[in-house]
Amino acid sequence: MKKLFRAAAVAAVTALALTACGGGGSSDPSNVSPTGEIKAREISWLLSRPADGAVINIMKKLADEYAKDHPGFELKLITTPDRPSYIQKLETLAAANKLPELFDTDATPFAQQLAKQGKMVDAEKLLKSLDVYDDYRPSALDYQRFDDGSLNMIPFQFELEFVWYNKALLQKAGVAVPKSLDDIPAMCTALRDAGITPIAIDGQDQWPLERYVAYQPFREAGPDFIQKLKKGEAKFSDPAGQKTVEWLAALGKAKCFQDGFSSQGYSDAQNQFTSGQAAMYNIGTWELPSLATDKLNPEVRDDIDFFTLPTTAGSVTAANEFVSPSGIGMAVNSKTYDPLVSDFLKFALKKYPAEYAATGALSPTTTVETVLPANATPLYKKALEKANDLGGKQAMPWDTQLDPTTNGRLQQELVLLVQGNITPEQFTSTMDSTIAQNAPKFFK
Repeated sequence: MKKLFRAAAVAAVTALALTACGGGGSSDPSNVSPTGEIKAREISWLLSRPADGAVINIMKKLADEYAKDHPGFELKLITTPDRPSYIQKLETLAAANKLPELFDTDATPFAQQLAKQGKMVDAEKLLKSLDVYDDYRPSALDYQRFDDGSLNMIPFQFELEFVWYNKALLQKAGVAVPKSLDDIPAMCTALRDAGITPIAIDGQDQWPLERYVAYQPFREAGPDFIQKLKKGEAKFSDPAGQKTVEWLAALGKAKCFQDGFSSQGYSDAQNQFTSGQAAMYNIGTWELPSLATDKLNPEVRDDIDFFTLPTTAGSVTAANEFVSPSGIGMAVNSKTYDPLVSDFLKFALKKYPAEYAATGALSPTTTVETVLPANATPLYKKALEKANDLGGKQAMPWDTQLDPTTNGRLQQELVLLVQGNITPEQFTSTMDSTIAQNAPKFFK
C-alpha cells in the first residue's frame, strides 16, 4: 500500500500467450475442486507485500503447520515489496510463461487480460467450494472484482481510508472539519494564513495525489464515472471531470500541500503530520499502529482525530461510502492448480482470518473480531468501528483502473496542475486526448 501502484505496460499485455509454468493442473479456471492424489512439493507465491508484514508472517506460519502433515511441502515466497519493481517482474514472468502457482495482482486491466485468457482460477467459485465465500466482507471482494463483476483474486486485507487531522491546528486557524469537499481550498488558505501546512502528502509515489482526483467524480457522478472515463466513454471535459480539475487547481492555488511535496516520500509526509507540522494527512487504517497507539508522538497524541471523505451538495454517494481497499489480491494460476494447491488453500484460508485479526488489523472476513493492541488509543477502536457501517458504493483508486499509458500521463499532469504549471484547460485537453488515443486499443 505504501508504494506507487503502476499499471502494467501495454506491450506486456499484447505479448501474453500464457501456458504458465509447472504441471499437474487442469488449466480450467472453473475447475475449483481438482481430484486426485495430494502430492507434496514446493509451490511458489509471487508477492508484493512487506517482507516483515502480517500477511507474509501468517502465511509462513500456516505453511509450516501444513507441512507437518504433508512432508515435502514448502511455500516459497518470492517477495518484491516495491510495487513498480514487482509489476515489472510480474509482466516479465507472464510474458515468459513462468507465472508461479500463486501471484499477487490488483484488479488492473493487465490482470483482466490474464483472466480473460483463462490463466486464473475463478476465485468466487473457489471460495464458495471451500464454504468461506459468505464469510468475506462484500466490500473486500468487490475491490478485487473486474469490470464485468468476475472475481479472480482473493483478499488478505481490508482497509479504510480517512483524513486524519490535528484538532489543535484547526482550532488555531479558526477552521472546522470540512462538511464538503468544496470547503477544503478555503480551509487550506486559512491554515496557511495561520502559518500551518494544511495537508501532508507523499508526492514521490504519486498514488496519494491520484487519490484526490478520484474524490469529486465519486461524489458527483458515482463509481461509474471512472469506469466510463477509462474507456473513453466519459471525459475530463464532462461536468464531473471539470469539477475535479477545477477543484485540484484550487487546492494548488490555496497551497494545500506542503512545499516541495512532489519530491517528498511516504515517511516524509507521515513525519510532518505526526510531528505536528501539518494539519491533515490522508491515509488508511494500515497506519493505525503509527496513528492510534502510544507510538504516536505524545505532544500531538491527544489532538489527533479523523474524518471520512466529505460529501458535496447533490452528492450521489453517501458519507459512509469512500475508499475501502482490500489491498493487492492473490490470484491462483489455473495451469498449476492441482489437489495440493487446492488442499493447502483450503487449510490456509480457513485459519488465516483469526490469525490476521490477532495482529490488530481488520480481517477481510466478518467471522472474527480484531484484537486491539495493548497500547491502542481510543481512536483505534473508533476507526475499526467504521467498517461496520459502510454503504454499498466504493471509491476505486484510479491507478488500478486506467490503462498504463493514461495512468502514467495522469500522474505527471496532476503534479503540474496542482503546482500551477499548467491550466485546467491544458490539463483537460491533454488528458482527454491521451485517453482517446489509448483507451480504445487497450479496452477492446
